Amino acid sequence: MDKKQKVLRKLPSVDAIIKSFYGIQWCKTYPRRYVLKAVRDVIDIRRKEILDTGSSDVSIEDMSAAIEIKIKKLSSYSLQPVINATGVVIHTNLGRSVLSDKILDNVKKAAGNYSNLEYNIEEGKRGKRYIHIKRVLKEIIGAEDALVVNNNAAAVLLCLNTLAKGKEVIVSRGELVEIGGSFRLPDVMSASGALLKEIGTTNKTHLYDYKSAINDNTGLILKVHQSNYMITGFTEDVSVKDLKTLSEKSHIPFMYDLGSGCIIDLKSFGIYSEPTVREIVKADVDIITFSGDKLLGGPQGGVIVGKKDYIERLQRNPLTRAVRIDKLTLAAFEATLMEYIDEDKAVRNIPTLNMLLQKPERIRDRAKKIALTLKRQIKNATIAVIEDTSKAGGGSLPEIDFPTYAVSIKPETISVNDLEERLRKGTPAIISRIKEDALMLDARTVRNKDIEELVKGVHAALG
Repeated sequence: MDKKQKVLRKLPSVDAIIKSFYGIQWCKTYPRRYVLKAVRDVIDIRRKEILDTGSSDVSIEDMSAAIEIKIKKLSSYSLQPVINATGVVIHTNLGRSVLSDKILDNVKKAAGNYSNLEYNIEEGKRGKRYIHIKRVLKEIIGAEDALVVNNNAAAVLLCLNTLAKGKEVIVSRGELVEIGGSFRLPDVMSASGALLKEIGTTNKTHLYDYKSAINDNTGLILKVHQSNYMITGFTEDVSVKDLKTLSEKSHIPFMYDLGSGCIIDLKSFGIYSEPTVREIVKADVDIITFSGDKLLGGPQGGVIVGKKDYIERLQRNPLTRAVRIDKLTLAAFEATLMEYIDEDKAVRNIPTLNMLLQKPERIRDRAKKIALTLKRQIKNATIAVIEDTSKAGGGSLPEIDFPTYAVSIKPETISVNDLEERLRKGTPAIISRIKEDALMLDARTVRNKDIEELVKGVHAALG
């Protein structure tokens, strides 16, 4: 019998490992199914190593570390927190808006207890779930009525299906947007049963284009805010005021898809391209839709506000039940919206607004703190604080470059790509970006509570 066969014979069985001290402890802590799978996988790996390289590490003690790593990986949740060091505040791939502890406390209360989700306590009978957010939405934006569904695409779909199924919807060619995941407005419109009536050109649409398109089968005039792109130069579009006048004369409802859902007037922060929801409500637009997890800074959802009779029609549509939000999202929405009762507090307390609108000096101080801590621990990399720019992300404010400060790391013993990969695959995962042969940690999106873990992660990756 050759040496490899002798070593193979010494490989412990699955049953022997499970009955060992290690196996007993693993089965107490982790699901038995995952323990068995990890044990089998490691045994298979060792068997292959013996045949390929003649490895002789076959004792249970030798294999225990590899088995435990596999068990932990199998038992861990797939959806997990990461540290966002990209500088992109509303990062779609990283979950968009972060919720504050105060908002999460309200979600926890709703999740951990029975609630009056659809129960009218005053009258002692069944109620409606949307009543919990109507009051505050009316207060902060002045709309007659409101409805919230699971995202803005669903909000647009529901409005088109309710108000214009089988009828034409007039839209400017320059506003036929594509949203995340390659979903396009014409596709959403097709799914709703409405008929697209495309007018104008990519860069110019005039009021006469809208007037010429109106016929007996026109169901809706739709304006779409260019929240995730810009067309500049030789351009022209039609104002909300003119479209409202046309809709009234033609007795055709007017809908505006705002997309980003800005509640705070950003002009005082030097941002003039984003209309607020209140502005559009004051313009007497019949139906307005926008996202909850973009500039609003709340959970994923699609908010619909507008005239009471139109909202009531939406509520009667069977699709409303299919796209309704659950109690956790509702609790997060109410808590987020309550912050807007005082706009100054909203800027401080809603993480998305706070990160977007924070002063560059604060970001610089945080970047310096990160860099100083890293320099004390790491000697095999060049570390510096540099000026850079951040983006809002999430299809919001595409034209704005926000001034920021980032920690630049140039490793000496590994490549910058290897460093990026090690950080990304660490625990917690640190998502960074590479610029000019350096790894960048943008301090805009690194929260104070993330700094300790961030430093540990970088130290481990360069160790």
